[in-house]
Amino acid sequence: MRATFIALALLFGATGTTAQDRAGDFAYYVLALSWSPAWCAAEGDGRDAAQCDPGRGHGFTLHGLWPQHERGWPEFCRSAARNPSRAETGAMADIMGSGGLAWYQWQKHGRCTGLDARAYFDASRTAYEAVALPEVFERLPRRITAPPEVVEEAFLEANPQLSPDGVTVTCRDGLLREVRICLTRDLGPRDCAADVRRDCSAPRVAVPPIR
Repeated sequence: MRATFIALALLFGATGTTAQDRAGDFAYYVLALSWSPAWCAAEGDGRDAAQCDPGRGHGFTLHGLWPQHERGWPEFCRSAARNPSRAETGAMADIMGSGGLAWYQWQKHGRCTGLDARAYFDASRTAYEAVALPEVFERLPRRITAPPEVVEEAFLEANPQLSPDGVTVTCRDGLLREVRICLTRDLGPRDCAADVRRDCSAPRVAVPPIR
């Protein structure tokens, strides 16, 4: 029994992975869209993040394209794929806010897709650009508060191909943080599994305007 335990510890503990964390082994994607003004107010300003500078004009940015299991998700998978170059991560800053985020998303999530870095970033951009971002949020003249259901409904109205169970809204500290959209491995719409489908439970969330 002790020998079996040691063998398992060497197999899983030394690599930092689990049986679920194999590159290419996943069920579907979550496309995570971050409301940049809220991220800046909560975290980015404290980090002096360039994406939060006035005039940058970031609204919903791409947080990441995350492979998911029907329950749980893989992360930091081992992969033989080469790491992206600085130019490749920097090229994602227009939709992600920074090349540093693109690098981190590749390390944590991209490796688990089984794709190489270029294909992962191409898929991320394709998924992001396929979503119609509700214009009402792009034109906010001031900070507003609204029920999280209103945010979800705006996305469903702008994207009739999505279902209510395929879109979820997250919040933190009273701020709208993300809209997450579930996609098939071919980047088509699908319903989210139960662990992703949990919505923000706050009655209202603050939505700061674009800077």
